Amino acid sequence: MVVLLALGLAVLAAVAVGLVRAGRREAQGERMRLAQEAQLQARRSLDVVWAMGDREFEEHVAELCRRDGCTRVQRVGGRADLGADVIGWMPDGRKLVVQCKRYAKHRTVGSPDLQKFNGTARSEHGADVALFVASCVFTRHARSFAARHRLTLIDVDLLGFWHSGTPLDKLLDLDIGRSGTHRKLQPDR
Repeated sequence: MVVLLALGLAVLAAVAVGLVRAGRREAQGERMRLAQEAQLQARRSLDVVWAMGDREFEEHVAELCRRDGCTRVQRVGGRADLGADVIGWMPDGRKLVVQCKRYAKHRTVGSPDLQKFNGTARSEHGADVALFVASCVFTRHARSFAARHRLTLIDVDLLGFWHSGTPLDKLLDLDIGRSGTHRKLQPDR
């Protein structure tokens, strides 16, 4: 009788462990599905951004900065902007300098664009936060360069989340060396 009881408990324990593992796998799959859906939704919300002109895009980024509590935000982009399209101050008092690139979604921003921005953001403009915002993805080399030089990148995915309400300070905390992707999006047909 004791042996049968022990055997029954062992079987019950094995079934319980199996159910817990299956539940964890299912929950992980659901988390991944929800994350992919959120990314897709964020990208869909960018149709209006891809329809903007360059100056409109710069003003849109300036407005997102204002929405998130930045002060004295100005769109300063133009021919002689020395790599700064938007300048302002973060809510905590740090100076924010932003370079904006509104490219087609299937394009990429490479390391040379980031090198130019890095050369002026801090030395010319005194940036505490050097932010590069693009409506496409950054190449692997660009991401690596940004990580080494403390540049913050907002690519198409993060821009979608920012555009949809995620505050800028949450995006600044991300590790750009490990976030996002360098894979191009497909052009619209």
